[in-house]
Amino acid sequence: MPKSRLRKKKKDNRPEILIAERDPVEMESPAWLAPTMIGAFLIGLFWIVIFYVSQTQYPIPNIGAWNMVVGFAFIGVGFSLATRWR
Repeated sequence: MPKSRLRKKKKDNRPEILIAERDPVEMESPAWLAPTMIGAFLIGLFWIVIFYVSQTQYPIPNIGAWNMVVGFAFIGVGFSLATRWR
């Protein structure tokens, strides 16, 4: 039985992407990030707890239920800082 011819594959003409080898830099969080994040979580938590324990009178008496928004805003800041933590 005759042997089939071998075909040469075409070379890929696309240019190769060269990645410059650099020293790997370890990304670290700034020193202030973790304490600020934990602080924002705790302030938000305490704000909401004080709002409920004081029967909606404190921390800021005249804004009523908006105290919940303020507490959750602190917690939201904590979560946004948590996304930057490495």
